[in-house]
Amino acid sequence: MRETRTVSVVIEGQVQGVSYRAWTRGEARARGLTGTVRNRDDGSVEALFSGAADAVAEMLTLCRSGPPGARVTGVAVRELEDPPGVSGFEILSG
Repeated sequence: MRETRTVSVVIEGQVQGVSYRAWTRGEARARGLTGTVRNRDDGSVEALFSGAADAVAEMLTLCRSGPPGARVTGVAVRELEDPPGVSGFEILSG
């Protein structure tokens, strides 16, 4: 059995208005991850990724650059004990 890893991530920089959430959903789904992504009021994007440890690590690397048009200045990662209570990967409003 593969090790499961769950992380909460806050991505800062020019990450709203550049399709960052849609890009994140597509990349996460392509890697078989579950979780969510949403815009935050402070201009950052927050995501929750859960799945195979190697797929989560790859997603974190991708988040450091983001989609074309994004300018990421920081990525804060917090390890979580429990996987999210969702199936699939979804964009949340907010």
